[in-house]
Amino acid sequence: MGRRTALYPQHLDAGARMVDFGGWDMPLHYGSQIDEHHQVRRDAGMFDVSHMAVLDLEGAQTRPFLRHLLANDVNRLKQPGKALYACMLNEKGGVIDDLIVYFLTEHHFRIVVNAATRDTDRAWIEAQGEAFGVRIQERGDVAMIAIQGPGARAKTHALLPAAVADPARELAPFHGVEADGWFVARTGYTGEDGFEVILPTEQASDFWGRLRSSGVAPCGLGARDTLRLEAGLNLYGADMDAATTPLESGLGWTVAWDPPERAFIGRAALTAQQSAPHPRLVGLVLQDKGVLRNHQRVLVEGGGAGEVTSGGYSPTLSRAIAYARVPAGAGGSCRVEIRGKLVPARIVKPPFVRNGKPCVATEFG
Repeated sequence: MGRRTALYPQHLDAGARMVDFGGWDMPLHYGSQIDEHHQVRRDAGMFDVSHMAVLDLEGAQTRPFLRHLLANDVNRLKQPGKALYACMLNEKGGVIDDLIVYFLTEHHFRIVVNAATRDTDRAWIEAQGEAFGVRIQERGDVAMIAIQGPGARAKTHALLPAAVADPARELAPFHGVEADGWFVARTGYTGEDGFEVILPTEQASDFWGRLRSSGVAPCGLGARDTLRLEAGLNLYGADMDAATTPLESGLGWTVAWDPPERAFIGRAALTAQQSAPHPRLVGLVLQDKGVLRNHQRVLVEGGGAGEVTSGGYSPTLSRAIAYARVPAGAGGSCRVEIRGKLVPARIVKPPFVRNGKPCVATEFG
């Protein structure tokens, strides 16, 4: 038996197929992964993401510490509630984790990290933060629910406590607001609008039930993965890890190079890699029938080989799509080795789907 979130009984009641995910018993789907995917693209669905870790960092040196810890620069966060997506690197520039950091007050920032890396992350942050005198508290007293889709905000807003409901209505993307122990952020991992709500654990079951009653469908990890893949969002452990850098993982845009004197962890390694040819992460659309899976070999034009990092079926495009790490300079078309056969695919720039609409061509001449 793995670790369980406060919503475990609700998943069983809804008929979820439970699987192990990083040591947690989590719902894969509630009957149809495809239906749940379309529910989010067309209306509103919700995900129990309480297995992710919420860390509160406090102290007078918290901002300088985060400017040292992260490749993105928290000095971009001027307004309380503003969020920033960032990578936390090791000295070789490898990605220890990708995360969202929220600016709450000058001496209080909040970080949300991945479930599978939570223990490694916390140990790394504590070790690096010791010299800055930063206090780190893992919030084991909260649950986290993501409500996503074009109808998500309207359906959620009516169910929020009054103290956060009004400010939540006015939230700009990648901003959050906190009141009465609830934290509501306009963020997500599906490419759709919506909220991620951090709330007291003892209130999670009631909130989940009221969301269901308002027409928000529970969705599992299966739909969450196809949604994020279509949206062009990386998966930690597949598209990036401690042995690959942001420049090799399609995340060069998250590295804040200015000001040049900011000495964040991994900067020297990234600087050296930046001036040399290096592999890059691209999108693939399979031209024929077939299934794209992790670790399949990718042969590119002009020679050289890469590898599918994460792939699957796109319900919106009705095609197999994937991310692949390929040699520098690869572009146009490629071939993917599937069960001993080389199947043609087109190299594209993610995302594949935005706001429910295709972003890439799926018909090939």
